[in-house]
Amino acid sequence: MANLSVKLGSLRLNNPILVASGTFGYGKEFSGLVDLNKLGAIITKTVTLKPRPGNPMPRTVETPCGLLNCIGLQNEGIDNFIKDKIPYLTKLSTRVIASVSGNTSQEFKTLVKLLDAESAIDAIELNLSCPNIGERTALIAQDAAATYQSVRAARKHTKKALITKLSPNVTDIVKIARSAEKAGSDALSLINTLSAMSIDLDKQRPHLAGISGGLSGPAIKPIALYMVYCLAQKIKLPIIGIGGIMNARDALEFILAGAAAIEVGTANFVNPQASAQILAGIKQYLIKHKIKDIRKLTGALKT
Repeated sequence: MANLSVKLGSLRLNNPILVASGTFGYGKEFSGLVDLNKLGAIITKTVTLKPRPGNPMPRTVETPCGLLNCIGLQNEGIDNFIKDKIPYLTKLSTRVIASVSGNTSQEFKTLVKLLDAESAIDAIELNLSCPNIGERTALIAQDAAATYQSVRAARKHTKKALITKLSPNVTDIVKIARSAEKAGSDALSLINTLSAMSIDLDKQRPHLAGISGGLSGPAIKPIALYMVYCLAQKIKLPIIGIGGIMNARDALEFILAGAAAIEVGTANFVNPQASAQILAGIKQYLIKHKIKDIRKLTGALKT
């Protein structure tokens, strides 16, 4: 039996399959469709300090080989998350990673400080890169200094593993990643969605009420794969690959490019059992190629 365990800083996972924030609810929503405890980790829907109603409808639309969304981080706030969502998460044996987002480093500090006291939460993913929040003219993950400040504020208030989620909507993702590394991030996850839009030709208006949104799905996989590969050459932190992973072959490509783990996102909407099937496919690949430890595949791309 091959060893599938991986480490993301201090966080040890039984396998490298995670489910991406915003595509899996808070875990409970998928409990009747997939065995949650077989996953490496569940990443919750992003939580903010105060409740957010999200953006106006319509806020999702299918595009060729992808999904465009402008949800706007709809959630009921951190107090509700702790009171109503964590009790269920406590029952799971798999790892639980809470995704959080804020407008300032102070908000990240408060969120992380509150979650640090929750034993059900094994790690925290800092969502610095959601492109669908109208009150910010620029993403935190588009600014190296702002990234450093937010990660540093979080780092000072938790010993849990910190994962920084990066945006592809930048000119130099390595520069941003280095700021997160310097500030104390234990791992990096990339990529978040690409800013994009879709137009209804008959109505002569955008399909989304918010005009633009974030593009995910197979359409962005080559971009995500390249960014993971580029970052793996420059940064020593563990990388979690995200972007258009629909099957085991996709996941293995990211691992070869340098990812220690992967997140399944849009595929969850198409096939709720995608994550379990990806895990099974990876196991079969390791057996077929007589690989005893999945970590030997990380960054093993021949160039």
